[in-house]
Amino acid sequence: MSGKAAGDVYIVLFRGVGGATQLPVAKLRAALTKAGFGHVSTYINSGNAILVSDTGRQETHRLIGDIARRDFGFDKEIMLASRDEWQRIIDANPFPEAADSPTRLHVFVLKDEPKQKDVEALQARAAGERLHVSGNILYLHVPDGFSASKLPPVIDRLLGTVSTARNWRTVLALGKLASEIGLAD
Repeated sequence: MSGKAAGDVYIVLFRGVGGATQLPVAKLRAALTKAGFGHVSTYINSGNAILVSDTGRQETHRLIGDIARRDFGFDKEIMLASRDEWQRIIDANPFPEAADSPTRLHVFVLKDEPKQKDVEALQARAAGERLHVSGNILYLHVPDGFSASKLPPVIDRLLGTVSTARNWRTVLALGKLASEIGLAD
């Protein structure tokens, strides 16, 4: 990645990648680059991309959605976060002591900000787990592991929106990749 980034840096989170839904990262990088996005990179094969766009958030989102449908038959939610928004997510971690076990701390990016009553309903179901919602971001600390938690399968239903989650290790890695764009000349 060389040269200054012209435009806005976005972290792109594809919902529901893995299992039956594959999104080949090399082909994804090529398609995003061909569409005119700059500094395109991906992180692990689970629906994460970083790119630079000069078309604004809404148009960037639309273009990525069009590419995903047309080139990959992928028609699930796609979430965008700017580099600054992502850094705020990292800085606002309400469970800093949980960061030492990065696969037990997760960040859910929600499509919409949930209602307080829905957050309270979700919190009432947390047994030995901690969660915190700030705007459209949900932090979930699962001391016994993500797969043992009963919360992830009900989060979207109880909060009345869709989400996509990343563990803390991935959150930090995406933040690092995004922060490096435009730094090399």
